[in-house]
Amino acid sequence: MSDLKALMLREPRLTLAVAESLTGGRLQAMIVAIPGASEFFQGGVTAYSLDQKVRHLGVDRAGAAAVNSVSKGVAEQMARGACVLFKADVGVATTGYAEPSAEWKVKAPFAWWALARRGPRGGFAFSSGRVDCPGLPRVEVQERVARAAFDALAAWLRAPAG
Repeated sequence: MSDLKALMLREPRLTLAVAESLTGGRLQAMIVAIPGASEFFQGGVTAYSLDQKVRHLGVDRAGAAAVNSVSKGVAEQMARGACVLFKADVGVATTGYAEPSAEWKVKAPFAWWALARRGPRGGFAFSSGRVDCPGLPRVEVQERVARAAFDALAAWLRAPAG
């Protein structure tokens, strides 16, 4: 995990913010467990309801309501919103289902993670992925998704720019 600190502090130094829903703070806990995380971590928010995703992260209400706030697009909006809210260079977000949902016809837990990186001209570059968790209990789903987002962030930072 300390690899993340080295990646964030190499030139150009980057700052990080987090927006979580499904993972309920687990991703932030992983980040702040790194000694010296205060050198790059700006903060995070757990926005569990649609109202809070809209209010704090700028998520599009109509689009998110149509998918119960679970989609690649919503995760990307949340990651971008974390960057804006905390004035960070990089944002990471999670949203999904920790359990099956008959109402939304979800047979097995799954989630989306997304990364947003502020560009030199103010736009954002995104990366995202889906984590499927069939048969896993709620807490294991949350832990698996937090780990997937954390690992994706480190891999994205390791990749050559461009």
